[in-house]
Amino acid sequence: MRIIAGQFRGLALASVGKGDEAAHLRPTTDRVRESLFSVLTAGKYGDAVEDARVLDLFAGTGALGLEALSRGAECVTFVDDGRKAQGLISENIKKCRAEEHCTFMRMDATRLPANPSEPYDLIFLDPPYTKGLGEVAIAAALAGNWLTKRALVVWEDSAAITPPEGLILLDTRKYGDTKINFLEPA
Repeated sequence: MRIIAGQFRGLALASVGKGDEAAHLRPTTDRVRESLFSVLTAGKYGDAVEDARVLDLFAGTGALGLEALSRGAECVTFVDDGRKAQGLISENIKKCRAEEHCTFMRMDATRLPANPSEPYDLIFLDPPYTKGLGEVAIAAALAGNWLTKRALVVWEDSAAITPPEGLILLDTRKYGDTKINFLEPA
């Protein structure tokens, strides 16, 4: 796994190794990440990354948030409660020397408190597949004022998702077993 483009281009990220079965670590592949960022930086959403405040829920390795930072995002807040994920995210932030642009919340993404800061423009949501956790996490993010009015939500899953009230599904792209859904506030 590596950073595809931008300031950290080519940087190898920490290996998941055997991972942690309980953590359900399933990093987004380089190929899917490259396709996703092509849509985010030059697709029909304009450049959704440049100067964006990014929220990476179920951050796993932090690869999505760090790719955004590499491509010009202002800052990234990572949220994950898995012990293996926490170690990987911390290691990857250090590898990128991006500590001053990153915040790490070691907590369950489905239990987000009220946002203590400015809301976010780009939200990555990559929960364990088919467990319904994405719906709960994004509902908590909406209730806690984590999204700007023009936010773009990028929700990865293997099954069809059910957007909660307050979000509109704009598009779905399929990459093998992975479906990437793009949503915005209603």
